[in-house]
This record gives sequence, C-alpha cells and structure tokens, in this order.
Amino acid sequence: MGSTQRLGTMSPKLQRISELAKQDHTQQFTSLAHLLTVEMLGEAYRRLRKDASPGVDGLTAQEYEQDLVRNLQDLHRRLREGRYRAQPVRRVYIEQEGKQRPLGIPALEDKIVQKAVVSILDAIYEQDFLPCSYGYRPGRGPQDALDEVFRAIVGGKVNYVLEVDVRNYFQNIVHEHLMTFLQQRIKDSSLMRLIAKWLHAGVLEEGRLLPTTKGTSQGAVISPVLANVYLHHVLDQWLETEVKPRLRGEAHLHRYADDFMFGFQHQEDAERVAGVLRERFAQYGLELNEEKTRLIAFGRFAERDLQRQGKGKPSTFDFLGFTHICARNRAGKFTVHVRTARKRMRRAMRRVAEWCRTHRHLPVSEQHRILSRALQGHYAYYGRRSNMPSLRRFLEFTKRTWYKWLRRRSQRRRLSWDAYNHVLRRCPLPGPHVMQRVTARP
Repeated sequence: MGSTQRLGTMSPKLQRISELAKQDHTQQFTSLAHLLTVEMLGEAYRRLRKDASPGVDGLTAQEYEQDLVRNLQDLHRRLREGRYRAQPVRRVYIEQEGKQRPLGIPALEDKIVQKAVVSILDAIYEQDFLPCSYGYRPGRGPQDALDEVFRAIVGGKVNYVLEVDVRNYFQNIVHEHLMTFLQQRIKDSSLMRLIAKWLHAGVLEEGRLLPTTKGTSQGAVISPVLANVYLHHVLDQWLETEVKPRLRGEAHLHRYADDFMFGFQHQEDAERVAGVLRERFAQYGLELNEEKTRLIAFGRFAERDLQRQGKGKPSTFDFLGFTHICARNRAGKFTVHVRTARKRMRRAMRRVAEWCRTHRHLPVSEQHRILSRALQGHYAYYGRRSNMPSLRRFLEFTKRTWYKWLRRRSQRRRLSWDAYNHVLRRCPLPGPHVMQRVTARP
C-alpha cells in the first residue's frame, strides 16, 4: 500500500502534515502538540490491545474504560497544562531462542499518548523513510521484504550477500543522537519533551527503579518508530547518499527494524561496506555481532564460481525466519528457495509440544480447534511457495505430538494409532498450503 493510499485513513490535519512533509523533506514542523486532542487520544486508545499486561500502576484497560471519556479528558488536560508525567516501564523477561530477552511494559496512559504521537510521527516520517525499510511501517511487512530479497537476487546482479546482526540494538540507541535526528524534522518543543520523558522515565525491575541513560524499551508503543528513525539516519540514508555513489556495481539493502542484509554485485564492494559499516555504527553507539555477521557468495553465478574454485555449493543465509538457498527451477533457471529457519522451526515445535502437554485434558474438539488455528497461523507466515517441505514437516510433528499427549490422558486405556487416525478423520488438522507468493515487480 502506497503512502497516497494511506492518506485517506488520516485526519485532515495529519493528512496536511503528511503532504507538507512529502513536498519538502527539509521542512521542520514547529506546531504539532496541539494535534493531541481528546479525539486523537480516544482513537489511540481504541487501537491499543486491551488484553495487554498492565504497567507499573497496575491499571488495566477494563478499569480505564469504566469512565473512559472523563479519563481521556483528564489526560488531555494534563498534557495541555504540562502536568503529564511519564511512568517507568515495568521490565519482564521473555524466552526467545534460548535467551532471556528484556521487555518493557509501559503504563496504560503512556501507551495511549505514545500511540497518538506515533500517528503524528508516521505522517511525517513515512515521507522520509526509504523503500529498503519494511519494519513497523503502515502497509508494509516482512513478506514484502522477503519478496524484494527474492527479486533483487533472482532478477538483479547480486553475487554476494552480507548478513548483519546488531548486538542489542534497542538497548544501545544513544538518546542524544536520536533527539538530534528528530530535531531535523520536529521543532515543537512540547512534543520533543514528551519523547524525552519516555526515554528517561526509567525501568522498574524487581522493585528497583533503574535509570535509563540509553536505549528505547522494547515493548513501548513509541519504540519501533524511534528505532526506525535512528537507523534511517545511521544506515539507510547514509548508504543511499554517501556509500552507493562510491561503489562499482549494484548494492541492495533490505531492512526490517534491526534485522537487515545486503546484496552486492562485486565482492570488493561488499568488503568495503562491511568495513565502513563497523566504523559507522561505532560512531552512534552500535556494535555488530561478529559471530553472526558474515559475507558469503550467493547468487546466480555463485555456484558456478565456487565449483571452479573447488569449494562446493554456495552457503545459505537466514533472514526474517527463512533460510535462503541457491536453487534451480524445473526449467533449469536460477532461483532462490526458502526453508523455515532451524531456530524458528525448533521454537515452533517447542511451543506445540508444550501446549499439547499442558492442555491434554481439554476436550478433543477444543484441542483440535486451537491446534488448527495455530497451524493456520504458521502457514500464514511460513507458507511460501518453495517452503512446502518445512510446512509438511511441521504438520507431521504436530500430528505425532498430539497423538503422544492424547495417549497419556489416561493410564488405564491408551489410545491406539488406529483410534487416533479415527480422531484425525473426525477432526482433521489443516494441511499446508501456500499463502505468500512473490508478486511481479510493479
């Protein structure tokens, strides 16, 4: 969906700001805070998840909604009078790929105001962000990024891929640099003070209030757009205006938030960018994870060149949960196939196994409904045309795991395989199907 299509969903005032931002990419906006009306706060509230965990104040959406109009009017009054105070985020940890990842949960009113401010920032920065950026943007998503990776490698002149991993990106954003970037577009002191309040509100962890001197909390509504603004200046714009003009051949960047990769035509270009990227990131407080950052030969000529050198097949690379593989289609032409990345597959299987174990005593019909929904959700993301083997593997694992835990429902009467097949005929699990297809380049 293009930016012009999205304008129809904006308020007239936001639409006007968006049009001005598009007309002049150097324009600075001096009057924005007045847009935070009761109506905009109400719309922001309606767009929040109502089942999310409460913040440090313990206030839930259900409690807030009991007197919603008066609460929003009071919130608006405090914003207008400068009495609004950002509360610390409540820090929890979630397991992700075998590691404990910190997640910040803001208070409900902070979420409301942040959601409204995101609408303002989106109106401006959607006119600035480059096509290589896909994460947390209206009308864009990971499947669009994957499609463009396919087009760049299969239809372009990509012969080398640079995989990049940024160490603890969200935690290492330097506040001073971020505010400087924002000030290039936003000269409204009230709005800038709001953003500064959220950045410096602190973190409450195990009853202790910890100061935040850098970073933006993952879990905060405002964090994705701030993270995009930071990398827009540090990476996207820098590559487009300063780096690409100095390269010999094609260069492509595909970025989803802090997950990104490059495609290059020439090896020397790739090596130069890898070198200067470390220096560039260091200037802004960021660090590459060297263990997960690597340059590989990948593309239509990689297989031929590696065979000439006696080095075997091209390496694979992972991006957005998929392992990308050099392949040939039925006509013998070069293409790129994908498989569900090993870590993602293990994580999905672990979730299914844990769910079946803890819910094995639910009625079979209820288990079937929830497992079917989980499979459909898995297919919706991983259902790309060349990924059918991974989808079938996940379905078979789900069937075997469900059988394993249905058998353990009773110690007296074990479920036989024939009886389980009867269950599957009565309650069939949905088979894998392609949900995502690469569309032709417009």
